Amino acid sequence: MNKALEGVRILDFSHLLQGPFATQLLGDMGADVIKIERAGAGDMFRGMTFFAKWVGGSESPNFLAWNRNKRSIALNLKSRKVHAIIMDMAKKADVVVQNFRPGVLARLGYGYEDFRAVNPAIIYCSGSGYGEEGPYVERPGQDMLIQGLSGLISNTGRGDQAPVPAGAGLADQIGAMNMVYGILSALYYREKTGKGQKIEVNLLAGMLAHLNQEYVAVLNLGEDFVRPNSGIGHPGMQAPFGIYEANDGGYVSIAMSPFKTLYEVLEAPQLAVYDDLKTLFDKRDEVFDKVNAETRKFATQDLLARLLAADIWCAEVKDIRRAAEDPQVKHLGMITSYDHPRGGKVRVVAPAVKMSETPATIERPAPLVGQHGREILAEFGLSSDEIAALEASGDMTVDAA
Repeated sequence: MNKALEGVRILDFSHLLQGPFATQLLGDMGADVIKIERAGAGDMFRGMTFFAKWVGGSESPNFLAWNRNKRSIALNLKSRKVHAIIMDMAKKADVVVQNFRPGVLARLGYGYEDFRAVNPAIIYCSGSGYGEEGPYVERPGQDMLIQGLSGLISNTGRGDQAPVPAGAGLADQIGAMNMVYGILSALYYREKTGKGQKIEVNLLAGMLAHLNQEYVAVLNLGEDFVRPNSGIGHPGMQAPFGIYEANDGGYVSIAMSPFKTLYEVLEAPQLAVYDDLKTLFDKRDEVFDKVNAETRKFATQDLLARLLAADIWCAEVKDIRRAAEDPQVKHLGMITSYDHPRGGKVRVVAPAVKMSETPATIERPAPLVGQHGREILAEFGLSSDEIAALEASGDMTVDAA
């Protein structure tokens, strides 16, 4: 089977979410991702979980989610012997990815200039919270903090309650996509010119770019978004854009449609008095409550059937467990699994991009700490005695289950 990125070798120093998701996406497309972790403990995400539970009793779902299709080597980056080995590896690598705080890896001798000195064609992608310089450079660049600083959180939730962050690591995941975007662009440029380059991605810039329509509206129309007290789904939208209740405990999202069509479907002609764009905005909380009172007269599936038959933009609101069983999700084949040596059969979300000639595949589960260290170093020419000496000194650790 052809792989789009076959032959691309990545030295991946990243940890937590942003960098690992980016390199996983590249690994899904066939890149050889060598995950360089801390000797002993490995990636910090290995020690984090949800619900205070562990997959298979020991494995982090957070780590398992973002680290498939990689090989792990666990090294002491402060060791000069290790530094020499990694610089030799860099001569045969295409891309370096890291998302340590600015300056941390450079102080250890793993900055862009260090790699470029041994491989001028190297592509070095650096992820951070706020960029490489500036007044916030020493601050922790965590996802929820970026959501708040960028303006996303202030736009989310009900106006009479505190603003609400997204229920996923949105800033990190957007940052990962920007890393992939930059790396693929740089690989294409190098293919034409032979030149490598440094790529800088930061979470704040990424969130700002993805809030572009909100920024354009506020900065050009002279208005600020004000969260409605009702369930209107965006602070810039008029009713009925929002989430509505059914009488069986379910919820349905209703997006754009002619308001006349909606109130006719709901058999609520009294709502005709609101059928004007300005009224639907100025009185959107009132309209929401009126519409919600009507949707509560129907069971979820009945409500959906009525709305869909009238070509109203709508969908059922599902939790993750029910969404995984959704017929369209099943049709797309988006829930799959891999076998992990400790976690057992791990259910995961499949690669989202479908390609006719070079399909993405899951060929490796998320690795154990340093699991592939011996084979990786052997590929780069170290002898079995040299590898054994690294292990004996503690400069490399191997967890091979």
